[in-house]
Amino acid sequence: MAKTSLLRPLAVTAAAAVLVAGGTAPALAADQGGATLPTPDTAGVLNALQATTGAGAPGAFAVIRDHGDDDRTRSLAVGRANLDGTPMNSAWRFRVGSNSKMFAAVLVMQLAQEGRIDLDKPLCDYLPAGTLPEGWTMTGRQVMEHRAGVYDHTNDLLEQPGEETTSAFEARIRSKVYAPADLVAMSVKHGQQYAPGSRYTYSNTDFVLMGLAVEHLTGRPYADVLRERIIEPLRLKRTSFVVPHQRIAGAHITGYLTNDDRSKPLLDSTEQTGSWVWSAGAVISSAEDLDTFLTALMAGSSGGLVSDDSLRQMEAALPTPTAKISYGLGLRRITLSCGDVYGHGGIVQGYQTQSFTTPDGHRSVVVFANASNNGSVTQGLMNALEPAFCGKKPAAAPRTAFTPAARDGGGDQGDQGLPVVEDTRI
Repeated sequence: MAKTSLLRPLAVTAAAAVLVAGGTAPALAADQGGATLPTPDTAGVLNALQATTGAGAPGAFAVIRDHGDDDRTRSLAVGRANLDGTPMNSAWRFRVGSNSKMFAAVLVMQLAQEGRIDLDKPLCDYLPAGTLPEGWTMTGRQVMEHRAGVYDHTNDLLEQPGEETTSAFEARIRSKVYAPADLVAMSVKHGQQYAPGSRYTYSNTDFVLMGLAVEHLTGRPYADVLRERIIEPLRLKRTSFVVPHQRIAGAHITGYLTNDDRSKPLLDSTEQTGSWVWSAGAVISSAEDLDTFLTALMAGSSGGLVSDDSLRQMEAALPTPTAKISYGLGLRRITLSCGDVYGHGGIVQGYQTQSFTTPDGHRSVVVFANASNNGSVTQGLMNALEPAFCGKKPAAAPRTAFTPAARDGGGDQGDQGLPVVEDTRI
């Protein structure tokens, strides 16, 4: 699909709302007729945000940005940015978790465009000698798709599946500094999990490997490459990668880790090294900067980040075990009732973010809450995407009798919201 220049007005149309058997809703794409996206259902978004605070998050927000002739930003915020009582502020900085993977993917695609990496050759050819065992032939493409059979090293740092307890956070996460190569070594100890390309399993180690490849191919620290190739060209004034420094500079939202024992207070987890996830999850940013990044990315060649061909490769998402959710090269695709959106989610100690955009970059949505280790908070944020992109649903016809309906993966989108993605811990 041809990408529209950021300098030209963007026009989009709402896609058909019906999912046909064996297919998916068409993407929300540009339309020559000049129709616009549905008006966001701000009441529905607000309900979802209030559900996140009701579930235990101190605060939450949604920023919905439309670009083009109808350029407009809608910002909704509920609750508090910290337990001192400061109101939630959607302009402030926060840890974006696995949204970092989109940044890493862009760097890799840029290097592929320069002929410095072939994504269909073994990734070990582009890593420091000894990073991966001999015989591990997974390609860079398979690694970026989470289809390489690489064990997720973060499982070794957590006390239980899902998220870390507060004790694990204090013992192994907050102040500990890990070298990226050591993170990979933790993973390698477990051996290759399955034949590369045979199935999907989300692994943070995959994008630690891609970060190491970026460093090896450029001869530069990852933070410098990220700054020089993305942050500075896009003028992302609130985006940084400061591993292993623990503080978030400037105005920022306080993140809180929920204790497994819900009777115990939330733990301020704002300050942490981020080294345990490195290029897979340690970027700090803001809603405005994430919008700028996503809009430039989805513009393809005219956006200045990646070529149209590279973007097509990133968008070529394959199914995951979670209904209506697919994964490409560092991009997640979610199928809503009005079409497909692209982006990523991220959950890192104290912070949860979902950042998505229409395929032409006309509308971006960033939803956020400042609490982690709480699946109900995650569900609330996921439930905000449908009304933000697709607007209000027509009123359902009254039923004369109740008929139980089959649910897939956590609920029908129209009634229950999107299923929670189980692999967005980071």
